[in-house]
Amino acid sequence: MRQLKSMKKAFSVLLILLMVFATACGQTANEAVNSSSSADSSALVSQTGANTTGPSNEDGSKPVELLVSAAASLKDSLAEIKTLYEGKNTNVKLTFTFGSSGALQQQIENGAQVDVFVSAATKQMDALKDKGLLLDETRREFLQNDVVLIVPKDSAAVTDFKDLTSDKVKHIGLGEPKGVPVGQYAEEVLTKLGLLDKIKDKVVYGNDVKEVLTWVETGNADAGIVYSTDAKISDKVKVAASAPKDSHKAVLYPAAVIKDSKNAEAAKAFTEFLYSKEAKPVFEKYGFIFIDK
Repeated sequence: MRQLKSMKKAFSVLLILLMVFATACGQTANEAVNSSSSADSSALVSQTGANTTGPSNEDGSKPVELLVSAAASLKDSLAEIKTLYEGKNTNVKLTFTFGSSGALQQQIENGAQVDVFVSAATKQMDALKDKGLLLDETRREFLQNDVVLIVPKDSAAVTDFKDLTSDKVKHIGLGEPKGVPVGQYAEEVLTKLGLLDKIKDKVVYGNDVKEVLTWVETGNADAGIVYSTDAKISDKVKVAASAPKDSHKAVLYPAAVIKDSKNAEAAKAFTEFLYSKEAKPVFEKYGFIFIDK
């Protein structure tokens, strides 16, 4: 009997020990799972943060973003300038807005956030200067361009400006002269040659020089007046004639920092790069005449 009681007592003790051990193991497992979940969550937050906060400099600071409004005719050359400049200045990110110089001028006058303006004519830059919107010491005319008459690659109907009066020519693309500098130059040329009044019924006006180029490339216009740099980058058009030098004002491209720029020092540095010998071969590659000073 005593032996049976002793066995029951030993069995009870053993059972209690097993229960305690099982509970302890369960808690340890839960702690391990919780710890793992916590670590996984932390890693997820860290990865998510890395994906949403954008690029940083080596010191952890954000690159300075410069907002540049530039004439449409500069689109191709400035794309290369962007790669070159950002490669040498990893603390700067360039963001471009391209359009007609007149439209960009109006945006700036209406308070658009812009750091640097590059125009295809002095008229728009002068207007901003007169309203006190420029850092005047940063302004400079640094590029020059030529005005040309273009036709589709396979066209033989137009070989000179005088051919625009021909019955074979139905549509002539020009930039809208009030806000598109190439349109202003085109009307000067056509007026000088005594052709403007004769062809007015054939003229269609584009919002910028790239639109005029596209019309001629696609055959929607039989001819168009653009910059020589635009004709140079297209394999779908050819130059029928170049405008006489005395038929229009010089095509000058000025750049300047906007007075309300939030990153004036960085903007100044970028304009100095545009005016530099390092940028010169890029612009000349696209057909611009670089003005050395």
